[in-house]
Amino acid sequence: MRPEPTCPRCRGHLEPPNAWSSEWVCASHGPVLPLLAGSPSKEGLAAVRKNAKVPLWLPWPLPLGWLVTGFLHAGDAREGARATGVALTGPGLTSGPADMIMISEEPGVGLGAHLAGIPGPDPGDGFAQGPPHAKVTAEGRPLPLWAVEAGPDRAVYLGEAMGHWLWAILWPSQAGALMIGDLHLCDLREPGIDLDLPYGAACPWLEGTPGT
Repeated sequence: MRPEPTCPRCRGHLEPPNAWSSEWVCASHGPVLPLLAGSPSKEGLAAVRKNAKVPLWLPWPLPLGWLVTGFLHAGDAREGARATGVALTGPGLTSGPADMIMISEEPGVGLGAHLAGIPGPDPGDGFAQGPPHAKVTAEGRPLPLWAVEAGPDRAVYLGEAMGHWLWAILWPSQAGALMIGDLHLCDLREPGIDLDLPYGAACPWLEGTPGT
C-alpha cells in the first residue's frame, strides 16, 4: 500500500498543506481530499471507521467465496473521511478472480468516477434515467442502481444512499452479473457491528486504475 496520500481523482502526487494553505493540492485537479489505502485487516478497517463521515458499505453476508481485500478513505483530520471504499475479491464467473469496490462519497470528491474510468468528479447528464438496472438492500431499505457506461474491462453501477453516492465497481465486466443477486449492504460504522470478516491479499485496484 502507498504510504503517502494521493489524489482521489487521478491517484497523482499531492502537495501537502503548508504555512500558507491547509489544503492538499493536486497539480491536475487543484485542492482535493487526500486519499489513503488501508490494508485488508482489522487495523485497516479501524483506521477507516475512526473518521468516516459517510457510510462504509459491505455486502453481508459476503457472496460465496469472497474475501475483504482492503479499504479506501479520502479526507483530512479536520473534516474526516468524506469518501470510503471497501474492496472485495472472489471467484469470477468465467476464469480467474473478480474484484469489486463499494464506494460511498459526498458529491464532488471524484473517487468513484476515477475508479469507474469516467470523467468526474460526479456522474454526468443522463444518470438515473429509465428503470434501474439492479437493486440492493441498504440498511434494510431497497436501493435502485443504474448501470454507468465505463471501460470494457469493468462494470459500474451507481445510486444514492443516505444522501451520498453509492458506487459498485467490478472487474472484469462479466462480474457485473453479481449485482443481479440479492445483495444486502451493512454500514460498518454502525455501533455494535463486530463481524468476523475474512481477509485476503490486497486488491490491486487500490493502488490505482490501470487503463484509465
